[in-house]
Amino acid sequence: MKKSALLLVAPALGLGMVALSTAPAMAAHAEGSYSAMLDELNNSGATGEAWIDVEGASATVTINASGLAAEFDGAPYPHVQHIHIAAQGSCPSEAADTNGDGIISTTEGAPFYGDIGTTLSVGEADKTPAGGLDLAAAPSGDTITYEETFDLDQATQDSLADGSAVVVVHGLDPATQPEAGTSPSDLVPELPLAATSPALCGVLEVAPAGGVDTDVTTVAAAGTEGSALGAVALGGTLALMTAAGVYVVRRRVVRDN
Repeated sequence: MKKSALLLVAPALGLGMVALSTAPAMAAHAEGSYSAMLDELNNSGATGEAWIDVEGASATVTINASGLAAEFDGAPYPHVQHIHIAAQGSCPSEAADTNGDGIISTTEGAPFYGDIGTTLSVGEADKTPAGGLDLAAAPSGDTITYEETFDLDQATQDSLADGSAVVVVHGLDPATQPEAGTSPSDLVPELPLAATSPALCGVLEVAPAGGVDTDVTTVAAAGTEGSALGAVALGGTLALMTAAGVYVVRRRVVRDN
């Protein structure tokens, strides 16, 4: 089985990967503009903003973020990102770290921001929950400049309308995290815990009438890191991230000596 297939049958970031409807929304009750400030989680050092403009079932999603984990051994670090839905409509505080290992895992954050409603992938890649772990379709590197237009499913529109939609960007540098960051992920043991944990989070709220000017060049025009990553074999990316624990331990040994 290809590693990309293995990811898709893995527990999607521990959020159930339920089979939410992928059909266009029947109602347009979520029409309008939404925005969110993306605040760091797990001391990621990252910052960002997100905007969503909805017209009918069509949504234009824009994300700008910087300060994210940049790379491992020279390869861009993929950052899967989603609209999470149908929970408290909030971002977790440090108190969400219920096992006390110093990292808020995606599982620990789920009661706050909920399941994956929409995967914010690049280009024509799967934007349903089933695409939630497609590393090859995720933006990559320390800076994200993302803009995509596609149809939103009904569940995501419902969460936008009731205020429970949350944007989450995943992926931490294990070298900047507590020792637990290099341990196997509780969701995908082939990866370190840091790789599947959230780095940025923001609650989507109704923006002022007329929306906001994002001044963002589209992904296709900008030739973003996510498009470049799509040309890299997913297996190589997985091997790189699986080796993250070894990489970080090696860095720590060198530093300690």
